[in-house]
Amino acid sequence: MLSRRQFATVSAASSLSALSATRVLGANDRIRVGFVGCGNRGDQVLDAFLVHKDAEVVDVCDIYAPYTEFAARKVGTSPKQTRDYRELLARKDIDAVVINTPDHWHALMAIEACAAGKDVYVEKPLGLVVKEGRAICTAAEKHNRVVQVGIHRRSSDFCKAAADFIRAGGIGKVTVVRAFHVQNEFPQGIGRPADGEPPEGFDWNAWLGPAPQKPFNKNRSFYRFRWFYDYSGGQVTNFGVHYVDLIQWALGQTAPLAVTALGGKFADYDNREVPDTLEVIWHYPGNTLVTFSQFNATGAPPAAKACEIEFRGTLGTLYVHGTGFDVVPEQVTPNEFAARSPVDRSLERGWRTGAKPQIEPTSFKGHQETQAHARNFLDCVKSRAKCNCDPETGHRSTSATQIANIAHRLGLLLKWDAQAERFTNSEEANAMLAYTYRAPYAFPTA
Repeated sequence: MLSRRQFATVSAASSLSALSATRVLGANDRIRVGFVGCGNRGDQVLDAFLVHKDAEVVDVCDIYAPYTEFAARKVGTSPKQTRDYRELLARKDIDAVVINTPDHWHALMAIEACAAGKDVYVEKPLGLVVKEGRAICTAAEKHNRVVQVGIHRRSSDFCKAAADFIRAGGIGKVTVVRAFHVQNEFPQGIGRPADGEPPEGFDWNAWLGPAPQKPFNKNRSFYRFRWFYDYSGGQVTNFGVHYVDLIQWALGQTAPLAVTALGGKFADYDNREVPDTLEVIWHYPGNTLVTFSQFNATGAPPAAKACEIEFRGTLGTLYVHGTGFDVVPEQVTPNEFAARSPVDRSLERGWRTGAKPQIEPTSFKGHQETQAHARNFLDCVKSRAKCNCDPETGHRSTSATQIANIAHRLGLLLKWDAQAERFTNSEEANAMLAYTYRAPYAFPTA
């Protein structure tokens, strides 16, 4: 249980958030929203916006007509169905754009939306490469746009409580943090389908956009694009972005000092490019070792308690799971003391007598639904305040995962200069901070 003081702090923050939402919901002004990308995650984010009555969805855009037709029926007010996102951006009556496309489209669309005078909610990760994220930050500032990155746990009550608790020293000095994505996909995974023709009405060339020209393969489209480097960074930039964001938040840090990674297609059961087995290690300022373990060919529990993130402190361990967190007090361990001679032990008598837990056990239950993140975005569109996951925050959390993929692909221990956003020990790695877009697309600028 939380202490009274801790509970009062969390309750006050939650009450403030609820009060803000009530005031906005009572306002007469409505925000006219256009959605770009309506499949899978786009459908989930659409649900999150539709619960807020001051969000008026007036346009749904996707290159695949069944997606826009389904979204339009869900909206229920006959929004326009658009195939080309540029038509949506050209509308003068749209206030905000929600971008839920595959990762390789995020930067181009977000920057164009800012330039068109739209506020932007853009799903994570914030692009494929570090320089795309920096370009989004620049565009948001240049065009004075409100931008929310879809790392929705930034609007979660229990994630905020966990981060506040750790930063306040609740578990002491944090020396190790471990994050996990464990899911046994053996023996088939996503399979090995042959290249073929896209579904009727699916514009493969438009879907590829700035990505290299490749034959259509069903695993390269829809949700499974995440397993191919042309469009995504695998689970490191998918789930890993959520984990790294909370870790940096809790540690009070914005970037690592160094990163390395090992892994590969060790089980090799499908045609993915990204690893099925991966271990990433970051070294953070203040001397905290952070790891991300991706085990997709084994499903055994990775920690003492079921969790996604394990913060190990000198006073206790905090386990973050899907609906809250638990703190287990640290116990004083004998180490080599028990092996000393009786004479040595007598000199230290009483040192460990009656040892007690270092802190009180703590638990907090909450939620991480996207609705709260959508609410925060809508509030900020009206107030012009900074969102819970503003582009700089989203970029820093994304870039930590992007450089992890670079370290893995090159097999290097890379030193990272966070201010310059460059590696200090590899020009080969620096060359991977951007990439050349397929013509006629051009790498975005603000």
